[in-house]
Amino acid sequence: MSEQYVETVIVGAGPVGLFQIFELGLLGISAHIIDSLGQAGGQCTELYPDKPIYDIPALPICGAQELIDRLLEQVKPFNATFHLGQEVTELRVLENGKFHVATSTGTRLTAGAVVIAGGVGAFQARRLGIPGAEAFEGRAIHYRVKSAGDFFNQNLVICGGGDSALDWTVALCEKARSLTLVHRRAEFRAAPATVARMRDLVAAGKMQFVQGNAVALHNENDRLTGLDVQTAEGQTRTIAVDHVFAFFGLHPKLGPIAEWGLELDKKALKVDTEKFQTSVPGIFAVGDINTYPGKKKLILSGFHEAALAAFAIQHHLFPEKRQFLQYTTTSPIMQKRLGVAGAA
Repeated sequence: MSEQYVETVIVGAGPVGLFQIFELGLLGISAHIIDSLGQAGGQCTELYPDKPIYDIPALPICGAQELIDRLLEQVKPFNATFHLGQEVTELRVLENGKFHVATSTGTRLTAGAVVIAGGVGAFQARRLGIPGAEAFEGRAIHYRVKSAGDFFNQNLVICGGGDSALDWTVALCEKARSLTLVHRRAEFRAAPATVARMRDLVAAGKMQFVQGNAVALHNENDRLTGLDVQTAEGQTRTIAVDHVFAFFGLHPKLGPIAEWGLELDKKALKVDTEKFQTSVPGIFAVGDINTYPGKKKLILSGFHEAALAAFAIQHHLFPEKRQFLQYTTTSPIMQKRLGVAGAA
């Protein structure tokens, strides 16, 4: 079966991968985008769709899913082809310098350039290691919140001490019938302001904090009813619960990316800061998957990387073409690509 030639393949449909479509589209470069998840959005959609983000330029506050929705709207003029629910299983350089890209569902592409925007790679939530927990996963034990409204007026227990655990503790506290935060230590990894807010809620009697570890479940007629916590004092405390949220972080796994012959530094892809190109010419990396001196894992940093990578990809694909820096406010070519030609 012959492979379809495409100008660029983007691996990863999180916010930075989506913005890469936009930056390439402005330069007249088409893209196919591949993601192992069944929908675009990456961690923003899968792990914290309702979480507020405050550092996106010109948006004082933006929900994570709202950001993804806005990015998808922004890239519509460029008609990128999405291959979702597919993992890239093979990436190799061809004799002509182009790239063979194959996925787990049989998609076969030949690409002029490849951008890896895979975030932390394939990720899995660290699970609640309690006997019988697996039977309740997805029903009463959760590793992400898709819709906060599903848990209003419920008895909730949140396990963990990082940003996700504390953010959801604060967000759900006054909407739940009861809420208990369980963490093995009195110290937290979350933002100090969020920790302070949680402690204020405890002091006001609106929630409880229990220092300890979850050790056992109680159920009646296949319904979760309680959680046993071994406290720091060595006592066992039973908490009435309808839903347990376990926010213990992720197992980041590069998966097949680790086998593609790209230079790594602590499970991240080394890139330069001019092109954001990896050790293989024509393969670029943007967002949390890459590393370089001074790297900051911020969405807005990934957007900057995508912009510079797009110009480098243009030069890689069309080395004889002279590059011009054009502005969307004044360039008729870019406005035509955006579908706003003739706009005042």
